[in-house]
Amino acid sequence: MSTMKYIQLEPKEDIAVIKINRLEALNAMNTDVIAELSRTIDIVGFDDGIKAVIITGAGERSFCAGADIAYMVNIDPIGAERYASSAQAVLNKIEKLEKPVIAAINGFALGGGCELAMVCDLRIASSNAKIGQPEVTIGITPGWGGTQRLLRIVGPAKAKELVFTGKMITAEEAYQIGLVNKVVSLDDNDKSPPEIPKGDVSKEKERSGEVAKILNKKLIEECLNLSKEITKNGQTAVKISKMLINKGMDADIDTGLRLEIYGWALCFAHEDRQKMMSAFLDKSKK
Repeated sequence: MSTMKYIQLEPKEDIAVIKINRLEALNAMNTDVIAELSRTIDIVGFDDGIKAVIITGAGERSFCAGADIAYMVNIDPIGAERYASSAQAVLNKIEKLEKPVIAAINGFALGGGCELAMVCDLRIASSNAKIGQPEVTIGITPGWGGTQRLLRIVGPAKAKELVFTGKMITAEEAYQIGLVNKVVSLDDNDKSPPEIPKGDVSKEKERSGEVAKILNKKLIEECLNLSKEITKNGQTAVKISKMLINKGMDADIDTGLRLEIYGWALCFAHEDRQKMMSAFLDKSKK
């Protein structure tokens, strides 16, 4: 467990769970959060025992509410450039991390929160998640990669719609446009608290909080299960595949295919590959 003020690092065997813990601001990222997150990514990057990473928000209400508006309201263009540069630096670091990263989106993922989710390799959202790039509603553009990564994930027309309107979309809408990989919701098998008679506001609020906790637990379990599906595979192969997909997005097809050949050939230098191939052959003979 880390001793940082705003970032919790929780190891789960060979998977690291990183939580942004700034509940009083819906896990918005001020300069301290950015600095701590950057250090945490370095820690998990250097630890060979960690094979996958999950990023989420503490509590049930918010994954990350983005940049800190209370900080931004009085800064000048030079301060804004420094703030965005430091945020982009840590997001780029996550995107380039040589390990798969899953965003467990529990609640609001707005502005910088949506941009944080987009640098993760996979995005799993709870059914109560709200996602968007609302920067234009406070007079600025997305500044942490939103105009660039959103268009690469959902296409320019849908990216323009979300950025120009600044609207929040539901987890289901995000799934339909390919912004999230899966939506986790409660079903009949989940033990949710009993229904409360309408009109009892405090009891309704209490029940809503309990349901959110159950949903959040299910979300993290889903992300851990997905991580385990990935970590049982060849670590070098997954690492190289991540690099090839990231680089291929901005390369022409011939360059991408040539990169793929080099990445594929590089796997043959790794002893895990031969062990896994031999195990497969032995299994198929039985």
